Amino acid sequence: MPITRRPWALLAVALATFMTYLDNNIVNVAIPAIQRDLHLSTSGLEWVVSGYILVFAGLLLAGGRFADAYGRRRLFLAGLAVFTAASFVAGLAGSVEVLIAARAVQGLGAALVTPTTLAIISHAYPDPRERTAAVGIWAGVGGLALAVGPLLGGLLSQHASWPWIFEINVPIGLATMALGAWAISESRQTARRGLDVPGLVVSAVALTTLTWALIEGSGHGWTSPSILAAFAVAAAGGAAFVAIEQRATDPMVAISLFRERVFSGGIAALMLWAFGLFGIYFFTSLYLQDVLRFSPTEAGLAFLPMALCLVAGSVLSERVARAIGAHRSVTAGMVLMAIGIAGTALVGADAGYGALMPTFIVIGIGGGLTTPLTATVLGVMPPAQAGVASGLFNASREVAGLLGITVIGAILTARQSSVLRAGSPQLDAFLSGYRLGLVVSAALVALGAVAAWLALRGTRETAPVPALSPELVAA
Repeated sequence: MPITRRPWALLAVALATFMTYLDNNIVNVAIPAIQRDLHLSTSGLEWVVSGYILVFAGLLLAGGRFADAYGRRRLFLAGLAVFTAASFVAGLAGSVEVLIAARAVQGLGAALVTPTTLAIISHAYPDPRERTAAVGIWAGVGGLALAVGPLLGGLLSQHASWPWIFEINVPIGLATMALGAWAISESRQTARRGLDVPGLVVSAVALTTLTWALIEGSGHGWTSPSILAAFAVAAAGGAAFVAIEQRATDPMVAISLFRERVFSGGIAALMLWAFGLFGIYFFTSLYLQDVLRFSPTEAGLAFLPMALCLVAGSVLSERVARAIGAHRSVTAGMVLMAIGIAGTALVGADAGYGALMPTFIVIGIGGGLTTPLTATVLGVMPPAQAGVASGLFNASREVAGLLGITVIGAILTARQSSVLRAGSPQLDAFLSGYRLGLVVSAALVALGAVAAWLALRGTRETAPVPALSPELVAA
């Protein structure tokens, strides 16, 4: 790839990442407006949000394998086209069925795009130090999208109309496709390998059923036959996937990869990060609006300093890792996040921006410093499996995030019910459950810090590594 085009390729990848990550949470604050216009039931409402995540998480591994086999640029552009077209249809939806279907197709497009983004960066930036800086920018943009989503969703739904939360993707998607077609050069695995169709099918079934069970568990009941059956299918699918990959001539994922301390420990750290942070991020939005009585726009603005600090931390993380070592910088980042999350539990029911900002800023800085986790793990990855490894990391993050929302939600609900039975007001009961959820989340992120230390110690994040495809971090 010509050096002059590399920044433009990075911009195209960053814009695509921003859109796909944004759609994870931009819908949340617009839900009341969508419900009024389309007369949605509670079940329909849940599927507008979760239909996207279900397909996205379920097909990430397949998307990564197709990218490795058929070309990352080709899959990037195809996924963007699917995502943009589905966004256009979602904005025009006049019924819940059309909207849920469009959201599912958006998830398909995102599953094709996401496993290519870091692979494209790796190909464009073969020098390890330059690659780490580019990954830092990529991770910062992803974090910015997660934080800006509620703000943008609140502004559009409050001051325009809810279809704009989808239609805004159309011009950005078209511009990104044009930029990517010009700036990104093609890359794929050098050796021609089979597609491992059984592995693709079984992995998609296992991830989809697991995601569905996590989404629907609270509504159906965790011990209901349908949820238990879904967990059983997911477990059987996972076991079958391992067996298939061990026997396959051209396995989609080399099981031996998990014997690598850096890779398996990196996934564990990432999942604990996502489990703790995503779960509490979701319920903090409720806390800001239901307890502190912030408007949707005000609630979104509260997350903005956290997002900006995350971006700054991501950009600076390469220098910090070079100075003190990736294992120390990532561990320190996760410890800071844990402290910030725990500190938020001390904020009361009458807090304002001033009381929230110190802990939110600490969380953002800590989150940014965890970026070298990805760049370091890249050093142990086989170049031919970059896309699949990225899909595996992204799928792990999505599932862990859903698990975090589910488990933290169950903890919050149980504590809330207990406090209500004791005669406390509804607001106090929610706040008590929310604070307990924060403490559990902080403990999980702190455990992730231990996992990161054990996984990354002895590695050198800036050491020369093969020009693989850093598709790993979707964090």
